Amino acid sequence: MGTLINDRFLLECDQAVRLYEEYAKPQPILDYHCHLSPAEIAENHRFADMTEVWLGGDHYKWRAMRAAGVPEEYITGSASPREKFQKWAEVFPLTVRHPLFHWTLLELARFFGISDRYLNSETAEDIWNECNGLLATPEFSARALMTRMNVKGVCTTDDPLDSLEHHKRLREENRAGEFSVKVLPTFRPDKALPLGASGEEGAVRFSRYVQALSELDGSNLTTFSEYRAALLRRHQYFHEQGCRLSDHGFELFEYAEAGTEQGLESAYRQLRSGRPVDRAVCLAMSSCLLKDVAMADAERGWVMQLHIGAIRNTSTRILSALGADSGCDSIVDGSYAKPLARFLDALDQCDKLPKTIVYNLNPASSDMLAAMVANFNGHGIRGKMQYGSGWWFLDQLDGMRRQLETASTMNLLPLFVGMLTDSRSFLSYTRHEYFRRILCNLLGSEMKRGLIPDDFDWIGKFVSDLSYGNARRYFDFGL
Repeated sequence: MGTLINDRFLLECDQAVRLYEEYAKPQPILDYHCHLSPAEIAENHRFADMTEVWLGGDHYKWRAMRAAGVPEEYITGSASPREKFQKWAEVFPLTVRHPLFHWTLLELARFFGISDRYLNSETAEDIWNECNGLLATPEFSARALMTRMNVKGVCTTDDPLDSLEHHKRLREENRAGEFSVKVLPTFRPDKALPLGASGEEGAVRFSRYVQALSELDGSNLTTFSEYRAALLRRHQYFHEQGCRLSDHGFELFEYAEAGTEQGLESAYRQLRSGRPVDRAVCLAMSSCLLKDVAMADAERGWVMQLHIGAIRNTSTRILSALGADSGCDSIVDGSYAKPLARFLDALDQCDKLPKTIVYNLNPASSDMLAAMVANFNGHGIRGKMQYGSGWWFLDQLDGMRRQLETASTMNLLPLFVGMLTDSRSFLSYTRHEYFRRILCNLLGSEMKRGLIPDDFDWIGKFVSDLSYGNARRYFDFGL
């Protein structure tokens, strides 16, 4: 019995099939936000087995396995790779209607050519052996997986303290024609902001970060103004290494106008010594630093990304046993429209608002966010302010559909910069195919119903742009 994966997967009419086959499928991939390891790309990592490439670090699968009652030993614990794979195979049939169901089918089909059977406890052994045999070949190295999927560029996510040594190597090899994929860093300064430093643990963590930046910068950073300048020097360093994006993560977006210079300097000195300060002061300092980075983005022609809505590490039990990023993050509720408006407006008033993409995790915020960012378009830039793609828990069939509907209603859909993986996995490029099929089915079905023109030159151009062209033009990557 074959699986669901065939030429018409998710495509419910002939118009949708034609849009996909002629206009979406041929387009390359620009994955402008991911969490791939630059070291693994630079070293052209070879994967030992399917558990490493498919289950290692995959929070989605970990959550599903926990929900199915699989002991942690077989998820992140000491069980053998083969035993962990077997447990995932036993859980997979339970994922019907979960995003993992389609993602798993696509990954098995596109990378390993397996579309003639489903993964389950009975087929696990054969699939394990078949896939591991392929992983042992050079065609399944990290770089080979990227080039096979016609990837032209990726942007990793990097702390300001990162040396970017792997990016330097990859940039040289790209220029020399030795590796066709352009791999660029993204400036992610979350740890550089003292927002969580109102408690003792957060204050100590921020103090250590300042010390690390001080040593890297070669200066004492005894004042807040010196710290701000040092962070912007790291921004310049990233720019010199080809970076053209910043990225910032928030539970709920918060913004406050900076307090007095004297107050900020006093609070900084206290934090520098590892002692907490009032949260309102932490917010004022963080807002000041965030605005600094945003203005530098604008001056250097970067794109600013804001990811809003994730509450992290909610399970103390899992956090204590496994550390952060172990699959216990979720969706936060609450309002942030007014502080976001103040932040964007403050930048807009001084003509320092960069091109911006804002992503939400809570679907209740979608219309608000899409309408909000559209307020600040202008300056002759097509699609300057973007309502971002379906992210994390919204990166699935219904979430992508709703994102396209919201982007169509509140903005101009043909200007949208399209999909990304936001993933740590080299097998996640099928997310782009998934998005393109959903897009083509939406537009093809409306062509059939007479809601939009049945004109393939017109609508097909939009599909090509939403698949790759818009992203290529929006980001200054030289592709």
